[in-house]
Amino acid sequence: MVTAYVNQISTAVPELDVHETFVEFAPALIDARGKMLLFKRMAERAHISHRWSAVEDPVAFYGDNPSDVDTETRMIEYEDKAPKLAQRAVDGLGLGAAADDITHLVIVTCTGFYSPGIDYDIIKNCGISPNVDRTQIGFMGCFAGITGLKTANNIVRADPSAKVLLVSVELCSVHLQKPKSLESMLSFLIFGDGCAAAVISAETTGIELDTFKQVMVPDTRDLITWRIGNAGYDMVLSGKVPGQLGKALNPENLKLILAGRTPDDIDLWAIHPGGRTILDAVENALELDSEALAVSRHVLENYGNMSSATVLFVLAEMMKRAAQGGPTGMGSAMAFGPGLTAETMLFRLE
Repeated sequence: MVTAYVNQISTAVPELDVHETFVEFAPALIDARGKMLLFKRMAERAHISHRWSAVEDPVAFYGDNPSDVDTETRMIEYEDKAPKLAQRAVDGLGLGAAADDITHLVIVTCTGFYSPGIDYDIIKNCGISPNVDRTQIGFMGCFAGITGLKTANNIVRADPSAKVLLVSVELCSVHLQKPKSLESMLSFLIFGDGCAAAVISAETTGIELDTFKQVMVPDTRDLITWRIGNAGYDMVLSGKVPGQLGKALNPENLKLILAGRTPDDIDLWAIHPGGRTILDAVENALELDSEALAVSRHVLENYGNMSSATVLFVLAEMMKRAAQGGPTGMGSAMAFGPGLTAETMLFRLE
Protein backbone atom coordinates (compact mmCIF):
# COMPACT_ATOMS: atom_id res chain seq x y z
CA MET A 1 0.00 0.00 0.00
CA VAL A 2 1.20 3.52 -0.80
CA THR A 3 2.91 5.56 1.93
CA ALA A 4 2.02 9.20 2.60
CA TYR A 5 4.56 11.93 3.32
CA VAL A 6 4.33 15.40 4.80
CA ASN A 7 6.27 17.12 2.04
CA GLN A 8 6.44 20.54 3.68
CA ILE A 9 4.98 22.61 6.50
CA SER A 10 4.61 26.38 6.70
CA THR A 11 3.68 28.22 9.90
CA ALA A 12 2.39 31.70 10.63
CA VAL A 13 1.50 33.70 13.74
CA PRO A 14 -0.05 37.17 14.12
CA GLU A 15 2.25 40.15 14.58
CA LEU A 16 1.23 41.10 18.12
CA ASP A 17 3.19 39.45 20.93
CA VAL A 18 0.81 39.56 23.90
CA HIS A 19 2.39 37.35 26.55
CA GLU A 20 3.97 40.06 28.69
CA THR A 21 0.95 42.33 28.22
CA PHE A 22 -1.31 39.52 29.40
CA VAL A 23 0.83 38.72 32.43
CA GLU A 24 0.56 42.38 33.46
CA PHE A 25 -3.16 42.66 32.61
CA ALA A 26 -4.42 39.38 34.07
CA PRO A 27 -3.97 40.08 37.80
CA ALA A 28 -6.60 42.84 37.50
CA LEU A 29 -9.10 40.08 36.69
CA ILE A 30 -8.35 38.17 39.90
CA ASP A 31 -10.10 39.29 43.07
CA ALA A 32 -8.08 37.62 45.82
CA ARG A 33 -4.54 38.85 46.47
CA GLY A 34 -3.33 35.34 47.33
CA LYS A 35 -4.52 34.05 43.98
CA MET A 36 -2.91 37.00 42.22
CA LEU A 37 0.47 36.20 43.77
CA LEU A 38 0.08 32.53 42.88
CA PHE A 39 -0.75 33.49 39.29
CA LYS A 40 2.40 35.57 39.04
CA ARG A 41 4.50 32.67 40.31
CA MET A 42 2.85 30.31 37.83
CA ALA A 43 3.49 32.78 35.00
CA GLU A 44 7.19 32.73 35.86
CA ARG A 45 7.22 28.92 35.83
CA ALA A 46 5.26 28.52 32.59
CA HIS A 47 8.44 28.68 30.45
CA ILE A 48 6.65 30.83 27.87
CA SER A 49 8.28 34.00 26.56
CA HIS A 50 6.03 34.80 23.60
CA ARG A 51 2.42 34.25 22.59
CA TRP A 52 0.84 35.87 19.59
CA SER A 53 -2.65 37.32 19.18
CA ALA A 54 -4.73 38.26 16.16
CA VAL A 55 -6.75 40.63 18.36
CA GLU A 56 -5.06 43.93 17.50
CA ASP A 57 -5.70 45.68 20.84
CA PRO A 58 -6.68 43.01 23.38
CA VAL A 59 -7.16 45.39 26.30
CA ALA A 60 -9.52 47.60 24.27
CA PHE A 61 -11.29 44.61 22.74
CA TYR A 62 -12.04 42.99 26.09
CA GLY A 63 -12.50 46.19 28.09
CA ASP A 64 -12.67 46.04 31.87
CA ASN A 65 -14.51 42.72 31.81
CA PRO A 66 -13.67 40.20 29.07
CA SER A 67 -16.84 38.30 29.87
CA ASP A 68 -18.90 41.23 28.56
CA VAL A 69 -17.83 40.34 25.00
CA ASP A 70 -20.50 38.04 23.58
CA THR A 71 -19.95 35.02 21.36
CA GLU A 72 -21.22 36.79 18.24
CA THR A 73 -18.61 39.54 18.61
CA ARG A 74 -15.86 36.97 19.11
CA MET A 75 -16.94 35.02 16.01
CA ILE A 76 -16.95 38.22 13.94
CA GLU A 77 -13.34 38.73 15.04
CA TYR A 78 -12.50 35.12 14.13
CA GLU A 79 -14.13 35.41 10.69
CA ASP A 80 -12.13 38.56 9.99
CA LYS A 81 -8.73 37.41 11.26
CA ALA A 82 -8.55 33.62 10.81
CA PRO A 83 -8.65 33.51 6.97
CA LYS A 84 -5.93 36.16 6.77
CA LEU A 85 -3.65 34.15 9.05
CA ALA A 86 -4.45 30.98 7.11
CA GLN A 87 -3.57 32.69 3.84
CA ARG A 88 -0.18 33.71 5.24
CA ALA A 89 0.56 30.11 6.22
CA VAL A 90 -0.52 28.72 2.84
CA ASP A 91 1.42 31.42 0.98
CA GLY A 92 4.48 30.33 2.97
CA LEU A 93 4.36 26.98 1.17
CA GLY A 94 5.23 28.77 -2.07
CA LEU A 95 2.88 26.61 -4.12
CA GLY A 96 2.59 29.01 -7.05
CA ALA A 97 1.04 27.26 -10.04
CA ALA A 98 1.13 23.97 -8.10
CA ALA A 99 -1.76 25.27 -5.98
CA ASP A 100 -4.03 24.08 -8.77
CA ASP A 101 -2.70 20.53 -8.20
CA ILE A 102 -4.22 20.35 -4.70
CA THR A 103 -6.95 17.70 -4.81
CA HIS A 104 -8.09 17.77 -1.17
CA LEU A 105 -8.34 20.53 1.43
CA VAL A 106 -8.54 19.53 5.10
CA ILE A 107 -9.27 22.29 7.62
CA VAL A 108 -8.71 21.86 11.36
CA THR A 109 -10.03 24.44 13.80
CA CYS A 110 -11.84 24.55 17.13
CA THR A 111 -11.79 28.25 17.97
CA GLY A 112 -14.32 29.56 15.45
CA PHE A 113 -16.89 28.70 12.83
CA TYR A 114 -18.78 30.42 10.03
CA SER A 115 -20.22 29.34 6.70
CA PRO A 116 -19.27 29.59 3.89
CA GLY A 117 -16.21 28.89 5.96
CA ILE A 118 -12.47 29.28 6.08
CA ASP A 119 -12.13 26.51 3.48
CA TYR A 120 -14.05 28.72 1.03
CA ASP A 121 -11.78 31.70 1.80
CA ILE A 122 -8.60 29.67 1.34
CA ILE A 123 -9.80 28.46 -2.06
CA LYS A 124 -10.62 32.02 -3.09
CA ASN A 125 -7.45 33.64 -1.72
CA CYS A 126 -4.80 30.99 -2.38
CA GLY A 127 -5.43 29.84 -5.95
CA ILE A 128 -6.88 26.44 -4.99
CA SER A 129 -9.20 24.80 -7.51
CA PRO A 130 -12.90 25.36 -6.68
CA ASN A 131 -13.35 21.65 -7.45
CA VAL A 132 -11.12 20.60 -4.53
CA ASP A 133 -12.54 18.00 -2.15
CA ARG A 134 -13.13 19.70 1.24
CA THR A 135 -13.19 18.34 4.80
CA GLN A 136 -13.42 20.28 8.06
CA ILE A 137 -12.40 18.83 11.42
CA GLY A 138 -13.93 21.03 14.10
CA PHE A 139 -13.99 21.41 17.85
CA MET A 140 -11.85 18.37 18.67
CA GLY A 141 -9.26 20.42 20.56
CA CYS A 142 -5.50 20.19 20.83
CA PHE A 143 -5.12 16.64 19.50
CA ALA A 144 -6.87 17.46 16.20
CA GLY A 145 -3.65 18.44 14.42
CA ILE A 146 -2.73 14.75 14.38
CA THR A 147 -6.32 13.89 13.45
CA GLY A 148 -5.84 16.14 10.42
CA LEU A 149 -2.65 14.31 9.47
CA LYS A 150 -4.44 10.98 9.92
CA THR A 151 -7.22 12.17 7.61
CA ALA A 152 -4.69 13.27 4.98
CA ASN A 153 -2.84 9.97 5.35
CA ASN A 154 -6.05 8.03 4.71
CA ILE A 155 -6.81 10.11 1.64
CA VAL A 156 -3.38 9.49 0.09
CA ARG A 157 -3.45 5.78 0.92
CA ALA A 158 -6.83 5.52 -0.81
CA ASP A 159 -5.78 7.65 -3.78
CA PRO A 160 -2.01 7.71 -4.46
CA SER A 161 -2.45 10.62 -6.89
CA ALA A 162 -3.98 12.84 -4.19
CA LYS A 163 -2.25 16.00 -3.02
CA VAL A 164 -3.70 17.18 0.29
CA LEU A 165 -3.46 20.67 1.73
CA LEU A 166 -3.91 20.55 5.50
CA VAL A 167 -4.55 23.86 7.29
CA SER A 168 -4.81 24.06 11.06
CA VAL A 169 -5.77 27.55 12.24
CA GLU A 170 -6.60 28.58 15.79
CA LEU A 171 -7.39 31.97 17.33
CA CYS A 172 -7.45 31.06 21.01
CA SER A 173 -7.08 34.70 22.06
CA VAL A 174 -10.61 35.65 21.00
CA HIS A 175 -11.97 33.56 23.88
CA LEU A 176 -10.39 35.28 26.88
CA GLN A 177 -12.92 35.67 29.71
CA LYS A 178 -12.88 36.81 33.31
CA PRO A 179 -11.76 33.69 35.17
CA LYS A 180 -14.25 31.65 37.14
CA SER A 181 -11.36 30.04 39.01
CA LEU A 182 -7.58 30.23 39.26
CA GLU A 183 -7.39 27.10 37.08
CA SER A 184 -9.26 28.86 34.27
CA MET A 185 -6.98 31.88 34.62
CA LEU A 186 -3.93 29.67 34.29
CA SER A 187 -5.38 28.10 31.13
CA PHE A 188 -5.56 31.56 29.55
CA LEU A 189 -1.89 32.01 30.47
CA ILE A 190 -0.68 29.38 27.99
CA PHE A 191 -2.85 29.77 24.87
CA GLY A 192 -1.96 31.79 21.78
CA ASP A 193 -2.87 32.06 18.11
CA GLY A 194 -1.23 30.33 15.16
CA CYS A 195 -1.68 28.54 11.88
CA ALA A 196 0.16 25.69 10.18
CA ALA A 197 -0.27 24.61 6.56
CA ALA A 198 1.11 21.34 5.22
CA VAL A 199 1.16 19.43 1.94
CA ILE A 200 0.72 15.66 2.19
CA SER A 201 1.14 13.35 -0.79
CA ALA A 202 2.77 10.13 -1.96
CA GLU A 203 5.84 12.07 -3.09
CA THR A 204 8.75 10.57 -1.14
CA THR A 205 10.11 13.75 0.47
CA GLY A 206 9.69 15.03 4.00
CA ILE A 207 8.15 13.17 6.92
CA GLU A 208 7.07 9.60 6.20
CA LEU A 209 3.80 8.84 7.99
CA ASP A 210 3.50 5.47 9.67
CA THR A 211 0.80 4.33 12.11
CA PHE A 212 -1.82 6.30 14.04
CA LYS A 213 -3.33 5.25 17.35
CA GLN A 214 -5.77 6.97 19.70
CA VAL A 215 -5.99 6.35 23.44
CA MET A 216 -8.85 7.56 25.63
CA VAL A 217 -8.03 7.76 29.33
CA PRO A 218 -10.82 6.26 31.49
CA ASP A 219 -12.74 8.47 33.95
CA THR A 220 -11.21 11.76 32.72
CA ARG A 221 -14.15 13.23 30.77
CA ASP A 222 -14.31 16.44 32.83
CA LEU A 223 -10.58 17.22 32.99
CA ILE A 224 -10.53 19.05 29.64
CA THR A 225 -13.80 20.47 28.36
CA TRP A 226 -14.61 23.09 25.72
CA ARG A 227 -18.16 24.37 25.39
CA ILE A 228 -19.85 27.27 23.58
CA GLY A 229 -21.24 29.82 26.03
CA ASN A 230 -22.93 33.18 25.74
CA ALA A 231 -19.62 34.98 26.23
CA GLY A 232 -17.39 32.89 23.99
CA TYR A 233 -16.11 29.37 24.48
CA ASP A 234 -15.84 28.16 28.06
CA MET A 235 -12.79 26.01 28.68
CA VAL A 236 -11.85 23.86 31.64
CA LEU A 237 -8.26 22.63 31.87
CA SER A 238 -7.79 20.76 35.13
CA GLY A 239 -4.52 20.68 37.00
CA LYS A 240 -5.01 16.91 37.20
CA VAL A 241 -4.28 16.46 33.50
CA PRO A 242 -0.47 15.97 33.73
CA GLY A 243 -0.83 13.26 36.37
CA GLN A 244 -3.46 11.41 34.38
CA LEU A 245 -1.35 11.60 31.22
CA GLY A 246 1.57 10.10 33.10
CA LYS A 247 -0.64 7.18 34.13
CA ALA A 248 -1.99 6.79 30.60
CA LEU A 249 1.50 6.32 29.18
CA ASN A 250 1.78 2.92 30.84
CA PRO A 251 3.56 -0.09 29.27
CA GLU A 252 0.36 -1.51 27.79
CA ASN A 253 -0.63 1.73 26.06
CA LEU A 254 2.93 2.44 24.98
CA LYS A 255 3.09 -0.95 23.28
CA LEU A 256 0.04 0.11 21.26
CA ILE A 257 1.22 3.67 20.58
CA LEU A 258 4.75 2.64 19.58
CA ALA A 259 3.63 -0.44 17.61
CA GLY A 260 5.65 -2.79 19.79
CA ARG A 261 8.72 -0.56 20.02
CA THR A 262 10.14 0.85 23.23
CA PRO A 263 11.00 4.49 23.95
CA ASP A 264 14.64 3.59 23.34
CA ASP A 265 13.75 2.86 19.70
CA ILE A 266 12.44 6.41 19.15
CA ASP A 267 14.83 9.10 17.96
CA LEU A 268 12.42 12.04 17.77
CA TRP A 269 9.62 13.03 20.13
CA ALA A 270 7.07 15.47 18.69
CA ILE A 271 4.99 16.04 21.83
CA HIS A 272 2.23 18.64 21.82
CA PRO A 273 3.39 21.33 24.25
CA GLY A 274 0.11 21.81 26.04
CA GLY A 275 2.06 23.39 28.88
CA ARG A 276 5.29 22.89 30.80
CA THR A 277 3.70 20.40 33.19
CA ILE A 278 2.36 18.35 30.26
CA LEU A 279 5.85 18.05 28.80
CA ASP A 280 7.32 17.26 32.22
CA ALA A 281 4.72 14.51 32.71
CA VAL A 282 5.52 12.88 29.36
CA GLU A 283 9.26 13.17 29.92
CA ASN A 284 9.00 11.55 33.34
CA ALA A 285 6.56 8.81 32.27
CA LEU A 286 8.77 7.77 29.36
CA GLU A 287 12.01 8.28 31.31
CA LEU A 288 13.43 10.50 28.57
CA ASP A 289 16.61 12.52 28.83
CA SER A 290 16.37 16.28 29.25
CA GLU A 291 17.02 16.99 25.56
CA ALA A 292 14.41 14.62 24.14
CA LEU A 293 11.63 17.24 24.20
CA ALA A 294 13.81 20.22 23.30
CA VAL A 295 11.83 21.01 20.14
CA SER A 296 8.50 20.89 21.95
CA ARG A 297 9.86 23.15 24.69
CA HIS A 298 11.18 25.54 22.04
CA VAL A 299 7.72 25.81 20.50
CA LEU A 300 6.11 26.30 23.92
CA GLU A 301 8.53 29.08 24.81
CA ASN A 302 8.11 30.98 21.55
CA TYR A 303 4.43 30.43 20.76
CA GLY A 304 2.61 28.93 23.74
CA ASN A 305 -0.17 26.42 23.14
CA MET A 306 -1.96 27.09 19.83
CA SER A 307 -4.36 24.18 20.23
CA SER A 308 -4.46 21.89 17.17
CA ALA A 309 -1.77 23.78 15.24
CA THR A 310 0.91 23.34 17.88
CA VAL A 311 2.08 19.81 17.09
CA LEU A 312 2.46 20.85 13.45
CA PHE A 313 4.74 23.69 14.61
CA VAL A 314 6.82 21.03 16.40
CA LEU A 315 7.05 18.89 13.26
CA ALA A 316 7.94 21.95 11.17
CA GLU A 317 10.79 22.79 13.55
CA MET A 318 12.04 19.20 13.36
CA MET A 319 12.04 19.36 9.56
CA LYS A 320 13.93 22.65 9.69
CA ARG A 321 16.57 21.28 12.05
CA ALA A 322 16.95 18.06 10.05
CA ALA A 323 17.60 20.12 6.90
CA GLN A 324 20.38 21.88 8.83
CA GLY A 325 22.00 18.60 9.86
CA GLY A 326 19.96 18.04 13.00
CA PRO A 327 18.47 14.80 14.37
CA THR A 328 16.58 12.39 12.13
CA GLY A 329 15.16 8.89 12.45
CA MET A 330 12.04 7.23 13.83
CA GLY A 331 9.66 9.58 15.59
CA SER A 332 6.62 9.53 17.81
CA ALA A 333 4.11 12.38 17.87
CA MET A 334 1.51 12.78 20.61
CA ALA A 335 -1.15 15.41 21.21
CA PHE A 336 -3.68 15.57 24.02
CA GLY A 337 -7.16 17.02 24.28
CA PRO A 338 -10.71 16.71 25.57
CA GLY A 339 -11.72 13.28 26.63
CA LEU A 340 -8.97 12.95 28.01
CA THR A 341 -7.71 11.75 24.62
CA ALA A 342 -4.22 11.12 23.28
CA GLU A 343 -3.90 11.11 19.48
CA THR A 344 -0.58 9.59 18.46
CA MET A 345 1.44 8.99 15.31
CA LEU A 346 4.63 7.20 14.36
CA PHE A 347 6.72 8.81 11.63
CA ARG A 348 10.15 8.78 10.06
CA LEU A 349 12.24 11.83 9.17
CA GLU A 350 15.40 11.39 7.13
